[in-house]
Amino acid sequence: MHKVVALVSGGKDSTYTIHQCVSAGHDVVALAHLKPPPNKEELDSYMYQSVGSNVVEFVSRALGVKLYEREISGTPVAQDLGYERTENDEVEDLYELLSEIKKETQITAVCSGAIFSTYQKNRVEEVCARLGLVSIAPLWEREQETLLQEMIDTQLQIRIIKVASIGLGKSHVGQQASDLLPHFSSINQKFGFNVCGEGGEYESLVTDCPLFGYTIQIDSSEKVCHSHDDMAPVWYEKFENVSLVEKPMLEKMNLRERLDLYVDGVRGNLPVLSH
Repeated sequence: MHKVVALVSGGKDSTYTIHQCVSAGHDVVALAHLKPPPNKEELDSYMYQSVGSNVVEFVSRALGVKLYEREISGTPVAQDLGYERTENDEVEDLYELLSEIKKETQITAVCSGAIFSTYQKNRVEEVCARLGLVSIAPLWEREQETLLQEMIDTQLQIRIIKVASIGLGKSHVGQQASDLLPHFSSINQKFGFNVCGEGGEYESLVTDCPLFGYTIQIDSSEKVCHSHDDMAPVWYEKFENVSLVEKPMLEKMNLRERLDLYVDGVRGNLPVLSH
């Protein structure tokens, strides 16, 4: 089993990856987040989700796991599928952040939420190879509709915080993935939409899950139009006020204890976690 640093964006894939790692017996000891510079809610990155970055600290507190952050200074300089160390590329920001974490902790592995993006997976693996770390990607090549349904069934509260696809618009921002799954399936059949958003069709924020000791509450936010494209307008949610709501007793537990409690609840030994 590994001591793992989890790459996090606050979204469903990175959060469910942590759930899968804990389920497999790994010890998630740190979170790593690449964030945009100040006053840049939306960044043109091929690697990192920038929308909702200011909420990641609340994800860290909800999980009870230390967060390490670094501002993104590079850009997608090397855009081939494969990757070799490239000066001023955004991937080097990930290398620097993981280097810092490795010096301060005893991590042996990195987990990421890659599903079908070979571009992203190759880059994480290249950075891990340089640092002597194992790359863990438990969601890799999972069937997307089945995977999203599994996340929902595992009680992830998945809030859609950005849309950039035909078939999606302003009204879908702020909705729950559980409510939109039938619509996602429909536009998948019509337009080849990636149900898990792997093509950048949407981005998400997990506001609660069995591993959280607190629920993340969005107290106020606004919807911002980033692009007025007639076919696929880009809308995202800008968070103004966010708070944490206690989940009695759970805030004092570690990730393994919360997972065990959830599993017992599913098996019928205890009430399934609710709030």
